[in-house]
Amino acid sequence: MMRWSRVATLVVAASAAVAVRPVAAQTFPTNNPTLKRIWDEGMTRSQLEAFGQTLTDSIGPRLTGSPGMKAGNDWLVQTYQRMGIPARNEKYGTWTGWRRGVTHVDLVAPRVRTLEGTMLAWSPGTKGPVEGPAIALPDVQNKAQFDAWLPSVKGKYVLVSMPQPTCRTDDNWEEFGLPESVQKMKAARTEAQQAWAARVRNTGLGTGDSPQQQTASATRLLPVALERAGALGVITSLWSQGWGVNKIFNGRTTSVPSLDLSCEDYGLVFRLAERNQGPRLRVNAQAQALGEVPVFNTIAEIKGSEKPDEYIVLSAHFDSWDASSGATDNATGTITMLEALRILKQVYPNPKRTIVVGHWGGEEQGLNGSRAFAADHPEIVSGLQALFNQDNGTGRVVNINMQGLTGAAGPFANWIAQIPSEITRHIQLGIPGSPGGGGSDYASFICYGAPAFSLSSLGWEYGTYTWHTNRDTYDKIVFDDVRSNAVLTAMLTYLASEDPQKLPRDRRVMTADSNGRGGEWPSCQAPARSAAESTR
Repeated sequence: MMRWSRVATLVVAASAAVAVRPVAAQTFPTNNPTLKRIWDEGMTRSQLEAFGQTLTDSIGPRLTGSPGMKAGNDWLVQTYQRMGIPARNEKYGTWTGWRRGVTHVDLVAPRVRTLEGTMLAWSPGTKGPVEGPAIALPDVQNKAQFDAWLPSVKGKYVLVSMPQPTCRTDDNWEEFGLPESVQKMKAARTEAQQAWAARVRNTGLGTGDSPQQQTASATRLLPVALERAGALGVITSLWSQGWGVNKIFNGRTTSVPSLDLSCEDYGLVFRLAERNQGPRLRVNAQAQALGEVPVFNTIAEIKGSEKPDEYIVLSAHFDSWDASSGATDNATGTITMLEALRILKQVYPNPKRTIVVGHWGGEEQGLNGSRAFAADHPEIVSGLQALFNQDNGTGRVVNINMQGLTGAAGPFANWIAQIPSEITRHIQLGIPGSPGGGGSDYASFICYGAPAFSLSSLGWEYGTYTWHTNRDTYDKIVFDDVRSNAVLTAMLTYLASEDPQKLPRDRRVMTADSNGRGGEWPSCQAPARSAAESTR
């Protein structure tokens, strides 16, 4: 316990010393000329805007197994090579190949309206425009009623999501609505959610020990049952509770399209269907199945001059969902690491330890790229001095968790104390913290007990507006914050490389909660090397 107190005091003292310094570009806690050059290169000659624009606008989304992902891998290799940094695409497995085409969804009766619709990832397309009536999943009471209804879906589009009672945001209601109106709306929404869960569960398709498990299982299996019964397509809507924003994931059908409609347009079609007002849809959705294709991590490296078998890894996943551009999930993390290595190549070209950048594939399917890399490169895991991962949006870094490594706080505090307060005044260190179990790619390394840290960022309403949504585009990038993160990463990398001591790997004692969970260090999971191996 005394050791913990001493470590915490070190960090608090270092952080306080940094935080009270005046905010000025030339203010440095130390007289280190390399840190000053990193600051100058990163703040005055940043390439982030150019990197970000090319990646999000020109290359675009990077769905695992898509041509866009491979084009992005190749662009990274070419970009590093132009900087004089060796880089390669390293195959870690294969995945279902798929190319998205245009998606066009029109309401053609009882009136005409072009709808905001997106085909879900890996969904089949149509063979030209396909028109048909739209119907809603009925409020059946049991599996027998569902089975009796099921043949009626032939030749129809089926709506399988709950229609939202309002597509206004809660904060909009709370700002303008009467308290009793807000309360009434929220109560009605909760009731509707419970009723819809029962409607899905009553199909009898799901399995599980709890109603929640049964509902989740039935939701996954329902599109398949509708497809087999001859439906023209499956229509969903996963509203993100923000203005005009939907979450877009993958479809589960194999011969007919799975489509998402915006909150507003889905509600329109659903109300027409529920009131027997004859909605008809015309869908022209183009997609190309490409078979099983190789998938890659992109790896760049600057070899260490004194300790080449010890490593600092800069980590960010490169893949994205593909309803928009993957800007904050995770082009921002990608260009942070790209820019950090560019800076270091300019001002610190001969690091003491080897610096590796890992742009991981398949993160959205279960950290597959980074898990494969860790499994395939035990020498890097055993020689890891520090890994810095960024993957939660465009905001400036505000929290760094020590991941349960009891000896990490002292050295980390020493590094932070040498970095200008313009960057560190926002940052809190989590001491001792707990090891992450799978939220992002650092978990692929901390499970081995290797020092891997998440550079956790300020929110910018990431979960609502950009995380896995149809609005994750270039304009959402806050470049001042990303610039700060790139400079922070470059400075941490330099300081970790120069540190004469290797970061300790002592682990905290893990205690279970009242339910018996969390009493062990997280175990390392085997990567899914193909879609057939995936459980997600």
